[in-house]
Amino acid sequence: MRRLIAGMKISLDGKMEGPEGFADWVDAWSEDYGLTPQIDACLLGSVMYAGYERYWSAIQSEPDQPLPMTGKLPTPAELEWARFAEQTPHYVLSNTMIAALWPKTRLVRSLEDIAALKQQPGKDIYLMGGARMTASLIDAGLVDELRLIVYPLLVGEGKALFGAAKIRRGLELRKVERLSDGRLGLVYGIA
Repeated sequence: MRRLIAGMKISLDGKMEGPEGFADWVDAWSEDYGLTPQIDACLLGSVMYAGYERYWSAIQSEPDQPLPMTGKLPTPAELEWARFAEQTPHYVLSNTMIAALWPKTRLVRSLEDIAALKQQPGKDIYLMGGARMTASLIDAGLVDELRLIVYPLLVGEGKALFGAAKIRRGLELRKVERLSDGRLGLVYGIA
C-alpha cells in the first residue's frame, strides 16, 4: 500500500500561516523534506491548490523572472520542483471544484477516494495540505507520516497546523535533523 506523507513548514508554535494569511518566514516553497525520489503523486485541498497552481505555473512559464507573488527569483530548488510538479499527477480534494488548469490534475471528492488512491500501485503520495484537510486526513487515519520543517519563530496569531484536529493521535519520532538558520527537520510516524 502507498503511504500518504504530509510535509509542512511551520513555526515553533505550530503555525503554518501568520495573521496575514501566509507564512512570510518561509524563503522558498520547494520540496525540502527529501520526498521527491519516493513519491509519484501529490494531494492538496482546493483552497491551497489555487495558489499552488498560480505559483508553480509562474515558475514553469517564466523561470528567469521574479515571481509575482513574492517579487523574488525562484530558487534552484524551486526550479527543480517546478519541473517535477509539471510531470507529476496532482489530486485535489474538493466538493466544489469542477476543473483545474494543470492537465495532470484530478479531482477527488471524498476520504474514501483518498483511501482508494492509497491502494493503487505506485510510490508514496505527498500531502501538501492545507491545515484543515491535513487534520481531517490524520483524524481519518489516512496519513502515515509527518515531515515538518520547524522555523525558530513564535508567530502568535495565525493558523495552527493542527488546530482543526479532533482526535488525539500518538506520534513516533523517527528522525531529527538540524538544518541551517536554526530550523529543525522532524519526521514522525503516526500511531
